[in-house]
Order: sequence, then structure tokens, then C-alpha cells
Amino acid sequence: MRVSFDIPEYPAEVTGVGTVRLLEAIREAGLKPRFYQASSSELYGKAVDSPQTELTRFHPRSPYACAKAYAYFITVNYRESYGIFACNGIMFNHESERRGETFVSRKITRAATRIKMGLQEKLYLGNLDARRDWGYAKDYVEAMWLMLNAREPGDYVIASGETHSVREFVEQVFGYLDIDWRRHVEIDPYYFRPAEVDCLSGDSSKARRELGWEPKVPFDQLVKLMVGHDLKLAIQEAEADEQNHILGTAPLNPLSSA
Repeated sequence: MRVSFDIPEYPAEVTGVGTVRLLEAIREAGLKPRFYQASSSELYGKAVDSPQTELTRFHPRSPYACAKAYAYFITVNYRESYGIFACNGIMFNHESERRGETFVSRKITRAATRIKMGLQEKLYLGNLDARRDWGYAKDYVEAMWLMLNAREPGDYVIASGETHSVREFVEQVFGYLDIDWRRHVEIDPYYFRPAEVDCLSGDSSKARRELGWEPKVPFDQLVKLMVGHDLKLAIQEAEADEQNHILGTAPLNPLSSA
């Protein structure tokens, strides 16, 4: 995550130390819950092998990813040391209409739909050649549930098995809206990471074999879902701004006057 380079202590405290605090509370209380730790494909970072499996060596490339590595291994440690039912889901990018707007996928769909409605002119991005394995969050939550209901705790890669570049994501989003993305997308050096992660591609064979899990929503359908949702939001914004203009009041969204 680019932002973790700006505040590296934050992911260490929340993601790393936060995980061990939860596990230690479970141990001290003598409880027997089923504990799920949300790992990330960012663990692999500068991966030599592709696609990545549960056996691929980690090479984290950001403070966020380093914190995730600690959270992963401390979860394994508490499982092996204290018999806690604790599992790691190594989730590759899972997106949806609810994705935070600072994440690149939702940043793209929000900006593109606002551009379509005349509410915004430019979208600023970093590395368009970075490749990611994108899936639908709803499918991935099902995988989490299956892990927690398995007979034995384990660690699983959850991924679609397909990779697409950020450029492809942009092209697909703007294509659905019939907009020439080259007129509106600009590269901003700020959004490049000090240490880039070029390509992440997951192999979820273990989850498919042991949990019976498989993704249901393909990449193109995922993009359509996100564009459709955000287009409705952009239309509502445009209508509100028009109403405010008629009434002579300030626009509802300050970005609409930029």
C-alpha cells in the first residue's frame, strides 16, 4: 500500500501488534473461538514464482506488507503453540461496490463515472503496468466462512487465477462508459511506491481441493457491477448539483465546481 510508506508505524501497530493482542487475549481467557486472520497477496511482493501458492516465499515490499507478514506468522505460531483454531486467508485483491475510494479499483470507477456526468475532469494514477489478481469480495467472504467451518485450521490462498493490469482495468471501466480514458487519466509520480510490486497472481488449488471453494464472478462482471453502482452515485450527485444551482446554493460536492 502506497500510504503505508507515509505512516509506516500505523500498519505495524494495527495489523501486526493488533493481531497478537487478539490472539493473546484468546489464550489468556481460555476461550475456544475460531480465529480468522486476513492475510494479503502483498506478502509475496517481489515474487520470483508465479502463480503464488501457500508455499511461495514471502517478499513483502511495503510497511503494510511487512506488518501482514508478522500477523501471518504469529497466527501460525499461536495455532501450533496453543492449539487455537486460527487460520490465515491469503486474499488476493477482492473488490466490490463497497470498496474504499482510496483503493485503486474503486478510485477508478468513482472517477470515471463522475467524469461521465461532468462532475470531474481528471483521474490521477501511478503505475498502470502493475498486474493484479482481482476477484469479487462476496466470493472471497464465502471462502473465509469455509475456512472457519473446516475440520482443521489451515492457511489458504484465495484468488481468481487471472491477472489484469491497472491499465486494463482503466480501459474496461472507461470502455463501459464510452469514454476515451487517455483524455482524462494522468500519471502522478506520487502514486508510485518506493518499492513497486509488479505482478501478483494466485493459485487457489488448495482451497478448491480442501474447501470446495471457487470464484463465481469473473473480472468483466466485477467491473460492470462496480461501474453500475458508481454511475448511480454520480447521477445522484449531478442531480443534486443541478438542483442546488437552480436554488442558487453551493454545490453539494465541492469537487463538482473544480
